[in-house]
Amino acid sequence: MTSISSTIRLGGMGLFHSLPRPNGWTNRRLRFLTRINKSQSIPLAPDDEVSFVPMETIGENGGIRLDQAKELVEIGDGYTYFADGDVVVAKITPCFENGKGAFAQGLKNGIAFGTTELHVIRSAKDINERFLFYLSISELFRKLGEGAMYGAGGQKRVPEQFIKDFVAPLPPVSQQQKIAAFLDRKTAEIDTLIAKKRRLLDLLADKRTALITRAVTKGLNPDAPMKDSGIEWLGEIPAHWDVMAVKFVLAMPITDGPHETPDLVVEGIPFLSAEAINNDALDFSKKRGFISEEDDARFSRKYSPKCGDIYIVKSGATTGKVARVETNDRFNIWSPLAALRPNKSKMSTNFLFYFAKSKSFHSAIELGWNYGTQQNIGMGVLSNLDIAVPPIGELERIARFVETNLDKTGDVMGKVEMAIEKLEEYRSALITNAVTGQIKLA
Repeated sequence: MTSISSTIRLGGMGLFHSLPRPNGWTNRRLRFLTRINKSQSIPLAPDDEVSFVPMETIGENGGIRLDQAKELVEIGDGYTYFADGDVVVAKITPCFENGKGAFAQGLKNGIAFGTTELHVIRSAKDINERFLFYLSISELFRKLGEGAMYGAGGQKRVPEQFIKDFVAPLPPVSQQQKIAAFLDRKTAEIDTLIAKKRRLLDLLADKRTALITRAVTKGLNPDAPMKDSGIEWLGEIPAHWDVMAVKFVLAMPITDGPHETPDLVVEGIPFLSAEAINNDALDFSKKRGFISEEDDARFSRKYSPKCGDIYIVKSGATTGKVARVETNDRFNIWSPLAALRPNKSKMSTNFLFYFAKSKSFHSAIELGWNYGTQQNIGMGVLSNLDIAVPPIGELERIARFVETNLDKTGDVMGKVEMAIEKLEEYRSALITNAVTGQIKLA
């Protein structure tokens, strides 16, 4: 029999200390229970492979994608070492607040090297490693950690001292094992439900992409004569359409934001990067931070955002994602975003936006990007990608058709996303209540 109390809300240490403690539980600082960021000897030969873990492979609320490996000799200085059984916690904003952290298991030869923006916590005594993991992703740990972060804006980090001084609510080890097993089982059930709903979202997204792709490459008249575009990824297009490079339908050359890291300030002009491209729109809640009036004025000499511009992510894991600027409010952008401004006499914002979202155009981007430490596509390559261009009067008719039909699936997707959000909230509450003793396990 399991009872779950309401979600614990934490505004500071005082609320933590006011939580009721079950009999047999104690409060212990993690410095006495764990080893934190300790260097270790590595019992491997130089040509042995180990897992390689960039930040983007670490999940939110647990899990590591282990699809990269390198020989030990290839690993240079400046990476964080951890091993099977360790708990890793992202230290930098916004990764820490978003719950990035994992329990390490299944590593190549039991060892991994990852981003330097990780804290590594190894259970030493009196604490079960899986219980420690759930504690590290609990709302208790994350909310108090947010309050301990230091630094400015997008460079704020959780200090090691916070983890050492964190007061862990601790039952006997046998009870920790029972709680961890309970959470393993219950979170697996919740994650299965979330995965099913995400698959439904993927199917709906595929349906939307197919509708967009057909409309912006074939038009709305199924009986229109067709011609070969001469471009493999574009295929046949209506005979009365043109094909030209993107740069010829723009009002100015494709540009981007500054290639420097600005100092972020407490208040100022919102500064956006790739993470702010969310659901085809600009999500200002995911801004990097604020920049000063002086920096904004300086950056705006190169590019100043305007309503109707289109952004394409040109570097990083989300290369190719697209958003429209639908505000006249002031903000500025960083270098991972490429800005396209349609020439209204040749191209509509909405048609170009949907063409950039089409499967055809994304295929062209994938053919054009290259890899360094991450995938990226140059502005010169983007400028020379071809686009199918209908007559000016047809542009908006196609865009309106797409918009109307997307609204139909958008309502369904919104309900599914809301259900996922509620499941994730329940998962978080379940973990926090379990590791603080607010759930009674029979």
